[in-house]
Formats: sequence, C-alpha cells, structure tokens
Amino acid sequence: MEKQQSKDPLHGITLQKIVEALVAHYGFDTLGELIKIKCFNENPSVKSSLTFLRKTDWARKQVEELYVKTIKK
Repeated sequence: MEKQQSKDPLHGITLQKIVEALVAHYGFDTLGELIKIKCFNENPSVKSSLTFLRKTDWARKQVEELYVKTIKK
C-alpha cells in the first residue's frame, strides 16, 4: 500500500521557514506593503513576526497564502 501524499502545500513547513523565505524573497519593506501588519512595518524581525503570527490566526493565514502564491511562481 502506498502512502498518500498530502495535498497541502504547507505540509511539513514551519511558520519560521515560511517567514524567513518571504523575508528573503521580498524583504520586510515589500512584505509590509503586501501584508499590512505592524510586525512587518515597525522594527521588523523574524522573531517578533513569529510571536505575532502564532497568536493571530488571520495574519498567519495571509502570510501562508502569500507563501503559497510565491512558491508557485
């Protein structure tokens, strides 16, 4: 019997890897323009972004959606 592959593009990817990949691709300036959240615009850091995103579902969803759109390119 074959194992079924998850169709979720985020399967196995940590939030930290998502944020780091987006910062590497866009930088905090562009990321802050694409997703209007304070942790990307005021004293941005991966650590502060992770703290906020882990507590805020709507913001995490936006970041995950941007990541999925970005990696499909």
